[in-house]
Amino acid sequence: MDQSLKQRLLLNCREMGIPLIGVADVRRWENPPFQPWMPKEFFPHSLVPEAESVIVIGLPVQLPVLETSPSIYYREMYNVLNSLLDQYSYRIASYLNNEGHPSVFLPRDGYGSIDVLLERPFAFFSHRHAAFCAGLGTFGVNNMILTPEYGPRVRFGSIITSASLPPDPMRDDDLCTRCMRCVRLCPSSALSKEDYPEGITDKTACARWSASLNRRYISPCGICIKVCPVGSDRTFYRREDPGIYEESAPGSPYQQIWDHVRRYGGK
Repeated sequence: MDQSLKQRLLLNCREMGIPLIGVADVRRWENPPFQPWMPKEFFPHSLVPEAESVIVIGLPVQLPVLETSPSIYYREMYNVLNSLLDQYSYRIASYLNNEGHPSVFLPRDGYGSIDVLLERPFAFFSHRHAAFCAGLGTFGVNNMILTPEYGPRVRFGSIITSASLPPDPMRDDDLCTRCMRCVRLCPSSALSKEDYPEGITDKTACARWSASLNRRYISPCGICIKVCPVGSDRTFYRREDPGIYEESAPGSPYQQIWDHVRRYGGK
C-alpha cells in the first residue's frame, strides 16, 4: 500500500481546507459490518471494477445557519456545500489521475430532484456508508453518520480510486446518545426509535416533506441533524443544550434570530 501517496493526498486536502478525510478499502463493502447491507450493485467495485480504495471527505454544516432551518439561509449553505464537495472531489480524483492512478469522483447528490426521490428514494452510491467504512463516524438513530467533531452536521463526498491506500480504522464505539430528539421532532414522522439499520428512515415520508419545503424554496429540512446533541461544534458555538429547539423552550435567546430569517427568502 502506498503510504507516501496517502500522505501527499492528505496534505493536498488540508491545503484545500477539508477538515475530514478518511480512506476505506473496497473490500469492506464485501464484508458488511452489519446486516441488512446494500445490494452488490451499490459497491465501489460494481461502479469501478479497478477500484482499490474509496476516499471520503467531509465538510461541516455551520450550526448557527442550520438552526434557522427550514429557511433560505440553510438552503443556500446546503447548495454551497454540495458544490464545494463536487469540486473538491473532482480535484482529488484529478490529482490521483495525474499521479498515475485512475480515479473518479462521485457527485454529492446522485439524483435529479426531489420529485425523482418520491418515485425512487435512492441514489446510486451511499456517501454515508462510505464515510462509515472510512472510519469517519457511526450511524445514529437518525440514520445519519455522527462524527465526534460535528455530530451529523457534515456533508460527505467520495472518490473511487485504483490506488491502494492504507485504510483508516473503522470506529468501534457508538456516538449516538439515543436522546430521541430526532425521532420526536421529525416533522414528517419518518424516524423510528430503533437503531440503524433496524430502524430505517421512511424515505417516502421524508421526500414528501422535502418536496413541500422545496415548493416554498426552503428545502432541505435539516431538523434531525440540527437537534442532535453529538459533536464538539455544539461547544464551539456555545450550543451545549439542544433543548433550545424544543417547543417547550420558547424563551430561547436565539428564537428572534431564527424567526427573522425564516420570514424572508421563501414562501
